[in-house]
Amino acid sequence: MAKLISKTYGDALFELAVEESKVDVLLDEIQQLQEILKENADFGKLMAHPKIIKEEKLQVAENVFKGRVSDELMGFLLIVISKDRYQEIDEILEYFVTEVKKYKGIGVATVTTAVPLKEEQCKKIEQKLLDTTEYKTMEMHYQIDAALIGGMVIRIGDRVVDSSISTKLNELQKELLKVQI
Repeated sequence: MAKLISKTYGDALFELAVEESKVDVLLDEIQQLQEILKENADFGKLMAHPKIIKEEKLQVAENVFKGRVSDELMGFLLIVISKDRYQEIDEILEYFVTEVKKYKGIGVATVTTAVPLKEEQCKKIEQKLLDTTEYKTMEMHYQIDAALIGGMVIRIGDRVVDSSISTKLNELQKELLKVQI
């Protein structure tokens, strides 16, 4: 249900951004808003509190954000609050950011290795991903997991390429267990 809500509201905001030619402006504003909301968890608790009436929540949101965010984003926040969907605000905003990245051809990749990579290796991986995907640019995230032993795991959306030694050892173990003597 939450996914449907985030898609519905996120799509509406994305369509507005495209129609108004404010994709970059709203993306920047929303990323800043995400940081602010993350740093101020009490605001979210206030907006989600069942004993505070909707009109008070709307007034608080206007007092906090009016004049600090664009009219489009302000209107959007007021709609989300008035429809009692503030609990899903994080998912809605994240959906919007994902849609903008798709629209702009930005791929998001997470590369996990057993040891830290050198800058030159990171550039080669990024270039290889650009060459083998339809993305114009890549947003790269690097993680370290010693349990991989060696190799790497690359995730782009729901696609995974796992060339880690631990996975290869697990596959070998499964094959050996299948062999009957």
